[in-house]
Amino acid sequence: MTRNHIAKYLLASAFAALTATAALASSHREAPMIADDPLADNVDLYAFRSPDASNTITIIATYVPLQLPQGGPNYYSFGENIRYEIHIDNDATKPGDEIVYRFTFNRTNEDPSTFFNIRLGKQNLKTTYTLERSIDGGASFQVIVQNGIVPPPNIGPRSIESGAGLGTTYANLMNNAITTTTSGEKVFCGTTDDPFFVDLGGIFDLGDAPRQNGTPRDGLACFNVSAIAIQVPIATLLKTGAPATPTTILDPDYVIGVWASASRQQIRTLSANANPVYSGPWVQVSRLGMPLTNEAVIPVGQKDYWNALTPYDELSDNTLDGYFYNPELALYMDDDLFGGAVPAFSPLRIQRNALQAFDFGNGKDGLYALKGSPAVAGTALDDAVFGTLLLPGPGQPRSVDLWPIFHTGVPNFPPYQLATGKNGNPLAAGKPFINNFLPNGGDMLRLNMAVPATGRQDPAFSPLGIVQAAVLGLTDPAYNQSTAIQFIPNMDGFPNGRRLEDDVTRIELQAVGGVALAAIGLWYDDYTAGSPNPVTQDLLDVLTFTTGVESNDVAFTASFPYLAMPQSGTGACGGSIVTATSEVFQGGNGIGLSQKPVLMKNYPNPFSTQTTFEFKVNLPTNISVRIFDMQGKYVATAYNGFQQAGTFTYTWNTGDLRPGFYIANLYDGNGSLLQSGKLVKPE
Repeated sequence: MTRNHIAKYLLASAFAALTATAALASSHREAPMIADDPLADNVDLYAFRSPDASNTITIIATYVPLQLPQGGPNYYSFGENIRYEIHIDNDATKPGDEIVYRFTFNRTNEDPSTFFNIRLGKQNLKTTYTLERSIDGGASFQVIVQNGIVPPPNIGPRSIESGAGLGTTYANLMNNAITTTTSGEKVFCGTTDDPFFVDLGGIFDLGDAPRQNGTPRDGLACFNVSAIAIQVPIATLLKTGAPATPTTILDPDYVIGVWASASRQQIRTLSANANPVYSGPWVQVSRLGMPLTNEAVIPVGQKDYWNALTPYDELSDNTLDGYFYNPELALYMDDDLFGGAVPAFSPLRIQRNALQAFDFGNGKDGLYALKGSPAVAGTALDDAVFGTLLLPGPGQPRSVDLWPIFHTGVPNFPPYQLATGKNGNPLAAGKPFINNFLPNGGDMLRLNMAVPATGRQDPAFSPLGIVQAAVLGLTDPAYNQSTAIQFIPNMDGFPNGRRLEDDVTRIELQAVGGVALAAIGLWYDDYTAGSPNPVTQDLLDVLTFTTGVESNDVAFTASFPYLAMPQSGTGACGGSIVTATSEVFQGGNGIGLSQKPVLMKNYPNPFSTQTTFEFKVNLPTNISVRIFDMQGKYVATAYNGFQQAGTFTYTWNTGDLRPGFYIANLYDGNGSLLQSGKLVKPE
């Protein structure tokens, strides 16, 4: 059976079977060609059930990576002559997209007589947008927003707040830019803080994450992106004929696939006395679905080719499948190969002898030895159910876990259920925990819209997404006593869609390290078949692995568009310190500090290898402490997290922080500077 016939075949057999049983970031300059065209570069994609509007889905696509907030006078924005598109597939029985949102942008100069971007209420490079929607797969488009507002860059308080500038606040500019379309969606387009977090420096230093010598650092802290956020009613995204109310929280009719793209016209003609002229057919130059696919899975020689494909092209072109069947990252998680050369990944060791029978090392057979046997009869690995989709041949071990996670989604069908209730047989039916199966294309974010949102302030909320849901489903008595479908916290997390808070770098590294195989009962090598406790040291090593950067450098907001305001060109990330004292912290007794929602002191100071911050929280809020050198350059985030009222301490291990004088700035959840003080690390 060829892959071209997969969708038709599944319509006839596999989908019927499922219905009957319905019981590493992102993309920051990831490809050589698109790195030369940043305005058209997809950065990240998010899709999640809105936590404060449960009948809607929020989709966020970011573009134009690594924007310095002080990057004037020609600040970053969306580009003209580019089609920015968000694509939705909701029906595997039909080829291609069902819904497309297309954004195009226009920029004008309101006062060409000045070199300033903003002056006396006027903006240069003022940006507006047109939003069109297609509900017939791109055959026709209707305008649903005309002259949409894009806030100006957050240049600084004189440009934004003073009478010589716009005379407002940046929060007001963002709020005023949120609009409702003629068809009922809520939309925001504008510059925001980059919501992704990862130690880019460590990851690309031959996998040095967590750093073996030094402090992990968020390589995207203090950078902005251009974001498109759209909140869509679930009813709008449902496929034709789907029930208005889901049958279960894993209803297969509620699965959508989401991907984003940017396209340019094929021909650009330059002139010595006129603006460039664009002509010819539109050509896709960038795309994004699952985070880190092109950045950390596809090799350099294929990255531009991958960017030019649509997910549907991948069905008929299987040249890229091998990078998922035998991923390069797995070479560094295998002591028989190059594991010893990447010590940071030492906790991540894939199964070479799972249940003393199955080898998932690169080039090995994984579960292929079971193909056609009674053991896989009636499971997703049965040719009579899913064809050769999941066991295509020998020597392709990760065709059963990594490939479907990225290319089809995961069905609520054996063996893709938790080991809970399987009685030691990984191929048996177990406890359902994910169903985002949509085999109509390649790389997309797949989201089951029926799964409730986990509250962001819920104590059970975790940035580990489905990995944490699996842990709870296997170990928590509230969930592991039956195989019934239950809502387990974080079932709405990556890779079932992607929330802003999800630590996708860590999750994907854990997945390459075999955590999904373990979740369904293919335990790690140090587990002996028949043992009552599968929580072995190898499993614990994978589950507790961290890159050292686990959250964004600033807090997200509680309402649409959920993104943090962009960093200011003159703020703490803009090359200078907003407020600083020349004194060592004295404990929060200064004039006016008693009125602050958070007070802070630290000790010892001076310090050698670590210092402890003590916080007095008067009002519940997100807290962040960011460290800058005396020239105003961002150095590190010492602390970031949400805290209830009370007093607590946090010890910061300063790692490779060089001796010298530093400024520590304390911010609340709105990004407001509350307190500053000098830190001293002596020689």
